[in-house]
Amino acid sequence: MDLEETTQTPFGKNLTMLTDFYEITMANGYFTNGFQDKIVYFDMFFRKIPDGGGFAIMAGVQQLVEYLQNLSFTPQDLEYLRSTGKFNQTFIDYLADFHFECDVWTVPEGTPIFPGEPIVTVRGPVIQAQFIETMVLLCVNHQTLIATKANRIVRAASGRSVMEFGSRRAQGFDGAVYGARAAYIGGCAGTACTICERDFGIPAMGTMAHSWVQLFDTELDAFRAYAREYPNQCVLLVDTYNVLQSGIPNAIRIFNEELVPKGFRPAGIRIDSGDITYLSRKAREMLDAAGFEDCGICASNSLDEYIIRDMLIQGAQVDSFGVGERMITSASEPVFGGVYKLVAVERENGSIEPKIKISENVAKITTPGFKRLWRLFDRHSGKAIADVITLHDELIDDKMPYVIFDPEYIWKRKRVENFRAVPLMTQIFKAGQCIMQPRDLHEIREYCIAQVDTLWEEVTRFENPHRYYVDLSQRLWQMKDRLITNQPSRSGVMRTIKKQLFLPRSGGGEFAFRTT
Repeated sequence: MDLEETTQTPFGKNLTMLTDFYEITMANGYFTNGFQDKIVYFDMFFRKIPDGGGFAIMAGVQQLVEYLQNLSFTPQDLEYLRSTGKFNQTFIDYLADFHFECDVWTVPEGTPIFPGEPIVTVRGPVIQAQFIETMVLLCVNHQTLIATKANRIVRAASGRSVMEFGSRRAQGFDGAVYGARAAYIGGCAGTACTICERDFGIPAMGTMAHSWVQLFDTELDAFRAYAREYPNQCVLLVDTYNVLQSGIPNAIRIFNEELVPKGFRPAGIRIDSGDITYLSRKAREMLDAAGFEDCGICASNSLDEYIIRDMLIQGAQVDSFGVGERMITSASEPVFGGVYKLVAVERENGSIEPKIKISENVAKITTPGFKRLWRLFDRHSGKAIADVITLHDELIDDKMPYVIFDPEYIWKRKRVENFRAVPLMTQIFKAGQCIMQPRDLHEIREYCIAQVDTLWEEVTRFENPHRYYVDLSQRLWQMKDRLITNQPSRSGVMRTIKKQLFLPRSGGGEFAFRTT
C-alpha cells in the first residue's frame, strides 16, 4: 500500500492527542469565552537555515494531510480529558463533535524555502487552527530538516549516488521512516529501510554486513557464497579484515571465478572503514588492472557533506556513498526551528485585522496579515531573483517592471524587468476538505532537483552563502511598520529596532546590491 495515496494516519494511529497540553487548555479557554467560531490566520515560518546554509527544502506536507484528514477525538481521548478534572463537560461535548473546517495553504514539498516566508498558512475557527500547531510543526520541521541535510550531502557528492543508511541511528521508528522519505525528496537515490520501498516506492538498497563475512570460515568463502546467491547484483564488503591485502584480492578472484564465466559483471565493492580516500584510490588501481574498470566503489562510515567534499577534493575514487547517522539525525544541527504564529483575525464584517508579535529581538518580530508568497524568476537565465511576500489581495504583474526592496535596509531597491512571478503556496484544504491531489514521491524528488537548480551557485555554497532576498511588498511593509510604530511601548522597541537594523549582519554579500 502506497502511503502517498492513502488517508491513513502514520502507522494506523489516531494522533489527535499528539499535541502540547496548552493547546487543549487554550481551546477550553477560547470555548468558555465564546471564541470558538472566531476566524483567525496562523503562519508557519522559520528564522534560521540549518548548518548556516543558503536555503532549506520543504517537506512533510503529505503526513500533515494525513493527520488533518483524521483529526477527531476518540472516546478514550474524551475520557482522559474528563479524568483530568480540568475541563467542563460542555467543552468535552464540543470536542466529541469536533470536525476540521479550516483552509490550509502550503509551499509544495521539494521547494527551496527561506527564512521569514510563510510556508504553511491556516485559516479557520481559532480552536481548530490553534490546536493543530504541534503537528504542523512536527511534520514539517522534521522532514524539512532531513530533506535539507540530505540535499547538502547529495550536492557534495557532485553527481555520485547517495544512499540513506540511517534507520538504526534514527530517533525512533517514525524518524527512520519519515527521515528516509525526506532524504529521498532531498535527492538520495535510495534507502536501506525496507518498509520505505514497500510504502513509498523508495528503492531499497543494501548488500551484506561484516557479520556475513565473519560467519564463514574464510573471507573467500563468504564472497563466493554471496556471488553465487546474487550474481547480477554482487557488491562485496571488503574491509572486514584488510582491504588491500585480503578484501580486494579475494573480491577480484571471486569476480573471475563466479561472475565472469556466467556472463555477469561485478556491481561493486564497499569500504566502510579506514582512510577511505587512500583505500579507494588503491582499490581502483587494483580493480582496473584486473579488468574490472566498471566495478563501482561505494564508501560508508559516518559521512557528511564536508567529509564527502574533502574526500573528492583529495582524489577519492568513490562512485557512491552510503550515509547514515549524520543524515538521518542531521547531527550537525538537529533542530529545524519552524514556528507557528497568529497573524490575523477576521472581524464580523469579514475584514481582516492584522496581528503582530513585537519583540526587542528584531528577528522575532512577526510579519502580520493574510499573505501570499511569490518567487520571481529571470526569464533569460531561469534563475530565481528574489521572493516577495504580499498581502493576499495583491497580484504581481510580471508584464510590468516591479520594484523590490530590502525590508530592513529599505534604501536598497531594484527595478526588476523581464521576469516571471510564480505564486508558491497552493491550497490543500478548503473548509476542512482535502483538495490536494497526491503527488508521486519520485516526481517530488525530481521537482526538488529542478528547483534547486534555479538557485545561483552563490546561494547554494556551503560556507558563507549569499543571502537570498525575501522582500515585502510596499503595502505589506507599510502595514508592518504602522503596527510596530503604533504599539503602546513603541519608543523602547523602536530604539532597539533601529539600533539592530544598522548593525552589519553575517553572511556573504550583505551590503552588495543583488544582480540578476
